[in-house]
Amino acid sequence: MAQAVTQEKVYTIDDIYALPDGERAELIDGQIYYMAPPNTKHQRLCGRLYQTIANYIDNKQRGCEIFAAPFAVFLNENNSDNYVEPDISVICDKNKITEKGCFGAPDWIIEVVSPSSKRVDYYTKLFKYRTAGVKEYWIVDHEKNCITVYDFQNDTGNDYTFSDTIPVGIYPDLEIDLSIINK
Repeated sequence: MAQAVTQEKVYTIDDIYALPDGERAELIDGQIYYMAPPNTKHQRLCGRLYQTIANYIDNKQRGCEIFAAPFAVFLNENNSDNYVEPDISVICDKNKITEKGCFGAPDWIIEVVSPSSKRVDYYTKLFKYRTAGVKEYWIVDHEKNCITVYDFQNDTGNDYTFSDTIPVGIYPDLEIDLSIINK
């Protein structure tokens, strides 16, 4: 006698939009990943990184835009089963930006790891961002005192600490001094 196979529910962007007010989640390959509220350390670090990058973009007039979470990123333009809210997104193709968010891969994404997001940030998103065409992905892990930088354009990955100055792959003349950021 054959056994019935349990089918896992596949969610869509409509399910994300139907979440109760104040509840945040991401959608990756049709699966919902609920997001816990960030702590103060997380927000402080995101804010300082955002400010540093925004000042650089403003001063150099590079034509790119920076967005902080919550900001909708639909990784594939016509894909309704991949919706993420990176902590920081830098987008240099203005045609990808609409009132609903970014349609297509941002150039640079930074995720600041929270205890509840480690597995998703280190594995699931790493694969999704790479295959979607993100050029650079930073995983900032305050607990480990580690920043992992993936430069997908040059197929490299490097680890740094919070006492290092980190070069930015998409901007050859920008380095971020994390010892100043992390105060």
